[in-house]
Amino acid sequence: MSEKDLQARLDELETRLAFQDDTINTLHEQLARQELDIRELWEAKKQLNIQLKEVSSSNIRKEEDETPPPHY
Repeated sequence: MSEKDLQARLDELETRLAFQDDTINTLHEQLARQELDIRELWEAKKQLNIQLKEVSSSNIRKEEDETPPPHY
């Protein structure tokens, strides 16, 4: 191989490496944002579960606390 061919290959490899680095950085940033979104969603889910338990416990009686239906 000539020096010109080697230089062309080296340039191609450097270009590909630069694109790969950019892609990795972009993916890393997106992954970090998604992790924050997931944490926010888990917190919201936890709060909804707490609210649901508060609502269901205050409005709905347990089966054993219900009065039996009248006998006709």
